[in-house]
Amino acid sequence: MKLTTRGRYAVTAMLDLALHHEQGPISLADISSRQSISLSYLEQLFAGLRKTGLVQSARGPGGGYLPGKPIADISIADVIQAVDEHVDATRCGGQKNCQGELRCLTHDLWEDLSSHISKFLDGISLADLIQRRTVKQVSQRQDVIMIHMQVQ
Repeated sequence: MKLTTRGRYAVTAMLDLALHHEQGPISLADISSRQSISLSYLEQLFAGLRKTGLVQSARGPGGGYLPGKPIADISIADVIQAVDEHVDATRCGGQKNCQGELRCLTHDLWEDLSSHISKFLDGISLADLIQRRTVKQVSQRQDVIMIHMQVQ
């Protein structure tokens, strides 16, 4: 499966943004602290997310990022594609040259799996994830840790 750290971190950062966006623009530094993702890596990811319209930036004091459209309209597949990731279970990257220059025996199986995963991720929005009890619990824990870090 070729879902790299880039795609996973993009989804994590967008979910964090979706969880906190009602507080106003969210800084990448805050996302970085809560999610333990380097700030420079987030800057790279958000450049792609901004290009595709999934986020919009607000400059100046108190600036940061906001979702570029309603979070119910942002699918996990959208986020992964925005950072140039693709879910592909084939060995050949869909080129059908898995065995030398020819299709391998199981190419169609892995291609079908990739299609199912893509449809699955396309059917889940950030708003759907926010409704999950465990997501809410983890987010609350992270917020408490952030508050304690700011007090010290």
